[in-house]
Amino acid sequence: MTAGLKALVGLEQHNIALLFANYLLSIGIKATTQQEEAQFIVYCQADKIEQAQLIFEQFIENPYDEKYQQAAWNNAATTQVSSDHPSLLTSFKEQFLAHAGMVTLTVFILCWLIFIASLLGWGNSLFQELRFFNHLTTERLFSEPWRILGPALFHFSWLHIVFNTMWWWQLGGNIEHKIGKGTLIQLFLLTAIISNMGQFLVSGANFGGLSGVVYGLFGYVWWAGRLAPKSGLHLPQSIVGFLLFWLVLGFVDVLPVNMANTAHLLGLLSGGFLAWLKFSSKAENK
Repeated sequence: MTAGLKALVGLEQHNIALLFANYLLSIGIKATTQQEEAQFIVYCQADKIEQAQLIFEQFIENPYDEKYQQAAWNNAATTQVSSDHPSLLTSFKEQFLAHAGMVTLTVFILCWLIFIASLLGWGNSLFQELRFFNHLTTERLFSEPWRILGPALFHFSWLHIVFNTMWWWQLGGNIEHKIGKGTLIQLFLLTAIISNMGQFLVSGANFGGLSGVVYGLFGYVWWAGRLAPKSGLHLPQSIVGFLLFWLVLGFVDVLPVNMANTAHLLGLLSGGFLAWLKFSSKAENK
């Protein structure tokens, strides 16, 4: 893995090491990371070591600069497959688990277990158990409280669950690692409740999916990056544009699938509002 490469620097945070290695790759310098004891060592091309050292000195002053974040999105780490190296599946599993914390993984696994069970013939019964209230009353809220969150865990198709859980893993993992488990739990609960309530009021109880929560995480990360860049949360403008464009497409009703548009919009607004509550004071004190 490190043949022809030379150790450059050791970092305690895996994400920061990967961020720097990806940036080196984006400018044509071969680089990789490797865990050694309690540190993650960045190795780089031996004949570019002095150049890489100068770049690192600039990088470490502001590792959350947009150009480094953009490189992380544009450059995926590659793994050479040979008998001496971990398999591609093993490498993927390690990277997948390294990015996602316990809260991220728990929701991810719950969604997939419910989806697989629905494919095996329990779809209708599971949906009836998890769907939102037909009529929301105080009595029903206290007797079946899971229904206010339940629709977020049920998905109707492969495209539906892959899209939602991919973004949940990406955005939720970032929030959990950089801000904490408590914040991610709070975001999940509040954005699920708000988006589910709003969608119910507009279209009734026949809806499901994590997309309201995903848009809540999107709103949170987007505005956290704008208000407090040092939080470590950031989305490239291309990703922001894509998700906003997808939101607009749902409202103009040109897509071949039914979209929970109200849930998406309310999730986005509630996530952005929570970010504003947490980070606006930091933005004012800059």
